[in-house]
Amino acid sequence: MTARFGLGLAALGRPAYITLGRSDDLGARDPDARSVEALEARTHAMLDAAWGAGVRYVDAARSYGYAERFLGTWLAAHPGRREELTIGSKWGYAYVGAWDLDAPVQEAKEHSLARFEAQWPESLAALGTRPDVYLVHSVTPDSPALRDAALLDSLGALAATGVRVGISTSGPAQGDVLDAARSLPATPFSIVQATWNLLEPSVEGALARAYEAGWLVVVKEALANGRLTARGDVPGLSELAADDGQSVDAFALGAALAQPWADVVLSGAVTGEQLRSNLAARPPRVGGDVVADLAEEPARYWAERAALPWG
Repeated sequence: MTARFGLGLAALGRPAYITLGRSDDLGARDPDARSVEALEARTHAMLDAAWGAGVRYVDAARSYGYAERFLGTWLAAHPGRREELTIGSKWGYAYVGAWDLDAPVQEAKEHSLARFEAQWPESLAALGTRPDVYLVHSVTPDSPALRDAALLDSLGALAATGVRVGISTSGPAQGDVLDAARSLPATPFSIVQATWNLLEPSVEGALARAYEAGWLVVVKEALANGRLTARGDVPGLSELAADDGQSVDAFALGAALAQPWADVVLSGAVTGEQLRSNLAARPPRVGGDVVADLAEEPARYWAERAALPWG
C-alpha cells in the first residue's frame, strides 16, 4: 500500500495551517519551532522518512509557503533520488502570509495567464527541477481557468513538453468542475487532485469517470484537516476504527485506498509518528454502507472547513 501514498507539504512549508491540533505538533505559537529554518529541517526529516518508507510521490504548491524551496534543497542534497520521484506542484494561489501567524490573509487566488506565466518559472527555480505534475490550484465554478482560451493554450503547450497538467478541486461542486475540465475540447488536463474523505465523498462519481478516461487521480484531505483523526469528534468513528483494528487516521486513509479509482492518497503528516500511523492504513473490513453513513451534506462540510482557523 505504501507505494500508493504521497506526502503533501501543505502543513510543512508554512507556519500557519488549518489542521486540528497543529499547536500540539509544532508548539503553541513557538517562533523557534515555526521559523523558516525549523520548518525546512522538519520538511527534510519528513521527506527522509517518507522516502525510507517507500513513498515516491510528493505534492507542493506555490502557496504552501516555502514548500517548493524546501523540497528543492532536499532534492539537491539527494541527487540520486529525483528520478524515482513523481513531483507535483500547483499554481494559481500566491503565499501572502509573510511568515506571520496573524496575517489576515495567508494566500491569494488568481487563475490568470499572467499568474501562470509568473509562477511556472518560480516553481522551476524553487524546485531546481521541472515538476512531473503541475495543477491549477483549487478550481471552482467561479474560476476562469476553464474558460480562458489563451491560458488553456499555454497549459496545452506545457503538457506537450511532457509535464502532466491538471487541476485540483475544492468545494461542494468538485464533481461538476472535474466533469467540465475533462469534457473540454482538446483538454490539456489529465490529472486531478480532489478532496475525498469519509465526510465528503460527493466527488467520487466524477473521479471514477476521470479514472476511466485515463486521468491520474490523487486524493487530498483524506483526513479532513484532522477531523478524521483521534483529535476529531466524528460520532462513532473511533469505535469503527477500533473494531477494524486500525487507528482512526489509518481507517480514514484506508477508506480512500479502497477506492478503485484512487491512484495516490496524500498524507499531510508533520511528525514521524503521524506518518507511520498514516502509512499503516489498509482498506477497512467493514461494509461500505457502514462507512457511507459517516458522510455529511457537502455544503455543511465545506462551510465547516471554511471556518477552521489558521493556527
